[in-house]
Amino acid sequence: MSLESLVEEIRQHAEAELHATLDRQKAEEAKIIAERDRRIAEIRATGQRATEAEVARERAQRVAAAKLQARKQLYEAREARLEDGLRETRTLLADFTSSPAYPAVVKRMVDAATASLGRQIRISGRSEDAGLLAKVAGKTFDATPRPILGGIVAETTDQSRRLNLSFDELLRLREDEVRELLA
Repeated sequence: MSLESLVEEIRQHAEAELHATLDRQKAEEAKIIAERDRRIAEIRATGQRATEAEVARERAQRVAAAKLQARKQLYEAREARLEDGLRETRTLLADFTSSPAYPAVVKRMVDAATASLGRQIRISGRSEDAGLLAKVAGKTFDATPRPILGGIVAETTDQSRRLNLSFDELLRLREDEVRELLA
């Protein structure tokens, strides 16, 4: 073999190795790029899922907060309407005390108190009703005025038992029923 052919063979061998190294490098580079692209796609997909989940959670929280606020406003409006109804009921009861039917109602209340508590009782009511109570209750009338809408308050002389038939108390005892009627 001649020196030229040996040099040529070494050069071809070097070129072949260079091409093989370049091919391996290109293959490795392509593999790295593919891995990078796969990881980027995976990170983007994970980020997208996390963002969608966060958006859905945020939306659900806002919807729940809005529903709660709506229920609260509905409750407040209903309560305001009921309070207006109760105020109107109190006004009607106060107006009833000046009606011609009121003395008969007071008489029935005095009779009920006497039947329930006995004859040894003290009956009191509004200062405006003093004349009516003195006439209906007689000796059992107590002139001490009560701050009530109307009706009577009866108690035994020893103050061991009491029967409150005032419009205020009757309304308070039946407030739930009145609320149901007004709702």
